[in-house]
Amino acid sequence: MPIQKKQISLYFHIPFCSQKCDYCHFYVLPDKDLFKQQLMEGLELEWKKILPLLSDAHLVSIYFGGGTPSLLGVESLAKILSWIEKEGLLNPEAEITLEANPENVNLPLMKGYARAGINRLSLGIQTFDPELLKILRRTHTTEKALRAVEEVSEAGIKNISVDLMYDIPYQTFDQWAQTLQQAVQLPITHLSFYNLTIEPHTSFYKRRAQLRKALPDPETSLAMLTHGIEYLSSHGLQRYEISAFARQSCYSRHNLGYWTARPFLGLGPSAFSYWEKERFRNIAHLGKYLEYLRKNESPIDFREKLKYQEHLQELLAVELRLMKGVNLAEFQSRHGNITHVMLETLQDLVESELLQKHGDIFTLTEKGKNFYDTVASELVGSED
Repeated sequence: MPIQKKQISLYFHIPFCSQKCDYCHFYVLPDKDLFKQQLMEGLELEWKKILPLLSDAHLVSIYFGGGTPSLLGVESLAKILSWIEKEGLLNPEAEITLEANPENVNLPLMKGYARAGINRLSLGIQTFDPELLKILRRTHTTEKALRAVEEVSEAGIKNISVDLMYDIPYQTFDQWAQTLQQAVQLPITHLSFYNLTIEPHTSFYKRRAQLRKALPDPETSLAMLTHGIEYLSSHGLQRYEISAFARQSCYSRHNLGYWTARPFLGLGPSAFSYWEKERFRNIAHLGKYLEYLRKNESPIDFREKLKYQEHLQELLAVELRLMKGVNLAEFQSRHGNITHVMLETLQDLVESELLQKHGDIFTLTEKGKNFYDTVASELVGSED
């Protein structure tokens, strides 16, 4: 009987941006050739370093995130994919996603990425409203964002996802409704929307007192969320995860891995990995990342292996983000038996009408979807 190969994903952090958005808390660098050369050297060294881990791997997805990975260039991205192909790991069925911003999209570039092997593109649009684009300090226009989606499709990449945002300072319900209306008319297969959060170490955080006064009130925010879900569903984009919607089951296979604890390895400065039930992260500094790898040392600067129960609590909370819920029997066969306290917490959440139970399957109720953070904190906080 053939050995079952381990399903895995790869993530490449490409940290370059034309400019850093005021709300962004990711590790990003200016778009400079020297930095790109250093990154490519580091990625190749790190790839060789992790290869022994991949001897029995079946590659489900590859994700180029950032930053703005499309700034890396077709030649460099094709080179990375060639390393994977050379080892016989580039499964023809694998989902290969590239993140891009509308201002960096043009038809020849997208055709180049399609030829290189990209079969899914994720566009960071956030809003189609001109005034809100200025508030977010996005450098694309409404017209450029709309055209970018069409150009990606014309280039032959038909699996297209867009990111949108609500709870933007000064945003009205009508602006949100208009953005959704424009989005559903585009040739997209997937859409993610999420509310803006003001994170530490961002320009928005420095102005948080002023900006919080301009945020939509809780009633408007809830109305935006509710309208978004209903409107997208009525236009063929079904909600399959708290923040994700897809046409014809074009789910993000890469993100499904995050929600169902598929092992993945992250390459590049600041990239996270989840492997052998352990989380770890590379140092968020390109120079030091490269320096460690040149010396054949690990670039990892953070590791965390949770205790058995804490690990199960976290996995269960994350998987409950999926609308199909969690089959507890299957979950336990994959990860191990949950504790008595965890089972009691699940029952309490059912009684609080945040979860519902059908046989072995627990799913979020409508109330639970709106208060998912409460569900997660109750589960993660339960202890023996």
